[in-house]
Amino acid sequence: MTPATSLFSPVEADLQILADNLKQLVGNRHPILYAAAEHLFGAGGKRVRPAIVLLISRATMIDTDITLRHRRLAEITEMIHTASLVHDDVVDESEVRRGVPTVHSLFGNRIAVLAGDFLFAQSSWYLANLDNLEVVKLLSEVIMDLAAGEIQQGLNRFDTSTSIETYLQKSYYKTASLIANSAKAAGVISDVSRETTENLYTYGRNLGLAFQIVDDILDFTSSTDTLGKPAFSDLKSGHLTAPVLFALEEKPYLEILIDREFAQEGDFEQAMILIQDSQGIQRARELAAHHAKLAVEYIADLPISESRQALINMTDYVLSRLY
Repeated sequence: MTPATSLFSPVEADLQILADNLKQLVGNRHPILYAAAEHLFGAGGKRVRPAIVLLISRATMIDTDITLRHRRLAEITEMIHTASLVHDDVVDESEVRRGVPTVHSLFGNRIAVLAGDFLFAQSSWYLANLDNLEVVKLLSEVIMDLAAGEIQQGLNRFDTSTSIETYLQKSYYKTASLIANSAKAAGVISDVSRETTENLYTYGRNLGLAFQIVDDILDFTSSTDTLGKPAFSDLKSGHLTAPVLFALEEKPYLEILIDREFAQEGDFEQAMILIQDSQGIQRARELAAHHAKLAVEYIADLPISESRQALINMTDYVLSRLY
């Protein structure tokens, strides 16, 4: 498997600057919030989202260096993503993220919610200071989408009538919106054509959907150690993802088990057997591959560069996580 970090070689130095800046952006006026932020930004993670912003920035600024606004956009993108993870972990009652304790398990729910709010507020403040109304609109929409996705996920728990279209919409809100809108915003800052910014958005949308579908498959095929969070947590929480929705089409008894929320002894284990015995995981792989392939088509017109090639390779990397 290609490590994500080697994909990012054209922006390796940029990502180091980003890492140094993130903690400073949060500031140390609030010791607890600063400690929470330091814990979050020090917990590793692949920095995929800011890397995509930086790669697009470089791929659309071939003859000149990227600007401080490009860099700040990448930082804002990571802050928004991190804020959403803090809130997700509270809602999902997750004790571990990326193999380390979550903020709420270390500091309590109240501090975790406030830390997430603080990061959203900070990102909004830095966003406003970019003085670009279109970029402000794009990233503000992301924050709304994240909340809408979380609400939709909560309302659809254990709902076996959920369609693949509804699942993809929720996946867009929770994952792809940030990648798509920040990709487009990078193009706006680079002052590329309207057509190119729309293509960058569609690249990000499809890459984000592929990324989320792969994550949902890994929940069934990876260990807790590999995931950095408990395996099978989605199904246990009643979140029906692509492998389950496809399996439901061929395993009618699975619907009964889910509808009664695995209330009887052995229900969950039986559900897992039915999913593994179906084409659900394979069909989900095909869906992820479809969106990854679509993503590549939308950056074909960018000038040839190392950064463009890295953006293409990113689609292969997303799928390679399955094997």
